[in-house]
Amino acid sequence: MPFTPFHMGTGILIKALLQGSFSLMVFGWSQIVMDIQPLWVLLHGHGHLHGFSHTFIGAILLAIVAGLTGKYLSEFGLKLLGISKAAQPIKISWLVALISAFLGCFSHVILDSIMHSDVQPFYPLTLYNPMLNFISVSSLHKLCLYSGLIGAAIFYLVQWRNRKTINK
Repeated sequence: MPFTPFHMGTGILIKALLQGSFSLMVFGWSQIVMDIQPLWVLLHGHGHLHGFSHTFIGAILLAIVAGLTGKYLSEFGLKLLGISKAAQPIKISWLVALISAFLGCFSHVILDSIMHSDVQPFYPLTLYNPMLNFISVSSLHKLCLYSGLIGAAIFYLVQWRNRKTINK
């Protein structure tokens, strides 16, 4: 699923469940970081499309990069969007940034392992991908879409309930 919003469905569901203990922006940034290597291959026409970046070892390394850079990029993005105010800036803790990045990178490997035959998630231990075709690509897309819709509904329901409780 390179360069598609489908990966965000799982992130939206995780955000709904973890609320402030998870950063959807860092998760989204980790999706971009994961697909830099496939983008490079597509642009230059050489290399392994889903190479080292789409292994669990590669995901660990990229999660660290995404967490370290995503914390600052997300805080800046929240400021630009007007969500974070100067009087009360939203700060993302290092723990939240790293958890969000690791969940993003690992879920990316799992989702791409199900649908792409060239993903070797357990490299260098084995080239075998036991997740390939675990479910159909159509079902995988639906799973991602529905998890995002359910996650959005849960998130806004919790937000509405919290505002209602505060206003009592």
